[in-house]
Amino acid sequence: MPGKKKRFGVIAGSGRLGAFMGNKLSSYGYGITIVDKDPEAFKNLSMEFSGFHILGNIVEFRILKKSNIKKASFFIATTGDDNTNIMVAQIAKDMFKVPLVVARVDDPKKKEIYSEMGIKTVSPTQISADVFLEKLDLKKDRSLLKGWL
Repeated sequence: MPGKKKRFGVIAGSGRLGAFMGNKLSSYGYGITIVDKDPEAFKNLSMEFSGFHILGNIVEFRILKKSNIKKASFFIATTGDDNTNIMVAQIAKDMFKVPLVVARVDDPKKKEIYSEMGIKTVSPTQISADVFLEKLDLKKDRSLLKGWL
C-alpha cells in the first residue's frame, strides 16, 4: 500500500523464540532489529530475515539507542532470563515510551508482576502445560487430576 508506514519493532534475544519471532515478523514485512549478546545466536535467523541485528547487551542504554528503540511501535523481550526481560521491558515502556511491550516470562509466578507494570506477557511454561493437558484430554476426567488441583 503506497504511503503506508511500515511498523518497526525491536526484539531482545535471538535464541529460538526471538529468532523465530524476528523471522516471522520480517516475512510479514515488519522492520525488525534484533539484539543479542551472543554472536552465535544470530545463526538462528533465516536467510530471508531482512532486518538488522546488533551484538550487545540489551540492558545497556547505548545498545537500546543503537537499536532505534525510540522509533519502535513494539518491543518484544525474549531472552532466556526473566529478570532481564522484566527490566528491559520496563525500560522500553517507561523510558522509551514504546506503545506495545510484550515479554517472555518462563516462571508463571512472575507473570503477575509484569501485569502490574502494564506489560503484556507470554509464558511458554504455562502455554506448554495447557497444551499438554489439552492433549491428554484430562479435563473430561478430572479424577485423573486428583491431588494436582
